[in-house]
Amino acid sequence: MKRIDVHSHVIPETIVQAMREQPDLYKTVIEGEGHQRKFVRGKVRFDLIPEFYDADAKIESMDRKGIDISIISPGPQAFFYGLGADQSLKTARIVNEGVAKMAAAHPGRLRGMATLPMQHPEAAIDELERVVREYGFKAVEIGTAIGDEELADPKFRPVLRRIQELKVVLFAHPNTQGSGGRLDCYYLTNLIGNPLDTTVMVGKLMFSGALDELKDIKILLAHGGGFLPYQIGRFEHGHKVRPDTAAVTSSDPLEMLRRFYFDALTHSPQAIRHLIDTVGSERVVIGTDSPFDMGEEQPVERLDAVPGLTQKEREDVCYRSALQLFGGEL
Repeated sequence: MKRIDVHSHVIPETIVQAMREQPDLYKTVIEGEGHQRKFVRGKVRFDLIPEFYDADAKIESMDRKGIDISIISPGPQAFFYGLGADQSLKTARIVNEGVAKMAAAHPGRLRGMATLPMQHPEAAIDELERVVREYGFKAVEIGTAIGDEELADPKFRPVLRRIQELKVVLFAHPNTQGSGGRLDCYYLTNLIGNPLDTTVMVGKLMFSGALDELKDIKILLAHGGGFLPYQIGRFEHGHKVRPDTAAVTSSDPLEMLRRFYFDALTHSPQAIRHLIDTVGSERVVIGTDSPFDMGEEQPVERLDAVPGLTQKEREDVCYRSALQLFGGEL
């Protein structure tokens, strides 16, 4: 049984060097040399271990975790949604070139996923079409919010429509870690902020009618889908009793939830059980979030611990759902 990881991050050498050369532009400092480098942006600071930029190191990590194929995506530190149109497109291409080079180093094990300059929709469409045409990428990673703007906003609908037309997977990933406010302590920007961002994004896609317009788009949610699979009853109830939630769409929230795909990265076998029971194993895939510290070091063992997991459910989560998500082949 092959095991496919759909949530595995990289920060390619191409963008590492660009950040080192232009720290003011990218608001990032790369400290140190070689394998002793650190990424520093405000309060966000972590070691740039080789798995971020070295394809061989990524394969070694996959082997330790029992992963056969990884779809590698840029870490959210490489979104750069604050740049102007020309620079954002140039930067996205720097990132995506690096992802493509890493994937090409191990074509039997690695597949690439692109970032897009989403704050400039025309540029985003240009880059989307390029990575599909030149690299054969089948997925793009987009932040759950684009700066202060929502993915559900009409501004981004042309990009989402083109993603749908090209049958490309949209991997929605939180990107506000390090923001201030009430969550600026105890790592709550990640522990609460990341799943909250996903939940807000999905709620707005649902109630705005965006999903009614994009009936065939394939959206993958990180971190078990945020809080929503575990609070979908609240959305269902609100849709029945509140006129504002039903003002634009008559679609049932639970049925809309089941249109998404979800990684199993909940850090809890019982939570994975609930996720499978709620949306079906056909919508759940492996996601490790490697190599970040909030990732899953033992995805196979975590899956083994899920109560009452059937052989079909195991096969779905390990590979069959990912194959379905990506159109039958990887």
